[in-house]
Amino acid sequence: MTLKLRTVQATRYVTPLREGGSLPAIVEADDAGMYVLKFRGAGQGPKVLTAELIAGELARAAGLRLPELVFIELDADLARTEPDPEIQQLIRASAGLNLALDYLPGSVTFDPIVDQPEALLASSIVWFDAWCSNVDRTARNANMLMWHRQLWLIDHGAALYFHHGWNEQDRSQDPFPLIKDHILLKFAAALPEADAALTARLDADVIRGVIESVPEEWLAADRRFDSTRATRDAYIRHLTRRLQAPRAFFMEAVRARSELL
Repeated sequence: MTLKLRTVQATRYVTPLREGGSLPAIVEADDAGMYVLKFRGAGQGPKVLTAELIAGELARAAGLRLPELVFIELDADLARTEPDPEIQQLIRASAGLNLALDYLPGSVTFDPIVDQPEALLASSIVWFDAWCSNVDRTARNANMLMWHRQLWLIDHGAALYFHHGWNEQDRSQDPFPLIKDHILLKFAAALPEADAALTARLDADVIRGVIESVPEEWLAADRRFDSTRATRDAYIRHLTRRLQAPRAFFMEAVRARSELL
């Protein structure tokens, strides 16, 4: 079954979040909610939003916490009240359908010294990031928040990095060596348990349902394939095959943790 995300309309640009190169922003929407808007016109374009949606909703399906994701319509006229020319240009370039995360007021950045997650949660996040090739959950940029004493995942735009260089070779069984830099690796003492639990939750139907929810216009920007149907099938095929044993990414995570200890 295809995943259904809510769609809201951005009504007010509140403030930029000057983090990274994509300049996400806090905006207010027509449902009176506050959201962190990810711009389609920023950085590497729609592929970042595609990764944010696919990895984010698959993380949710895996049982991990993350803010609600919504589609958000952005009107270019919102640029008129923004004095920064760079942000004006970004808003105009992103007119149309974008993606946003529910804003978590009062949340703080995860600190591994202060907040030490229990082993199964840490292992599940490490496993998940290795599976979806998320290069951006390191000590330099944790991309996790603490909110109401719970750990929440954010910012998956750097996941699925393989889709920036599609090729004919099947890379689904490649290991993920960058897992050695994961901020939670030292806490991940239950990787086998996480492997069993998450491979059971992330079946082919779940993967297909999430990928079918990606908007056509985002996928159409990928010139590697002849159609958006072929692009969807490539994502489904890669992520489904990646779950098949032997899972090189899982074995690499186990090996990396053993060397860390």
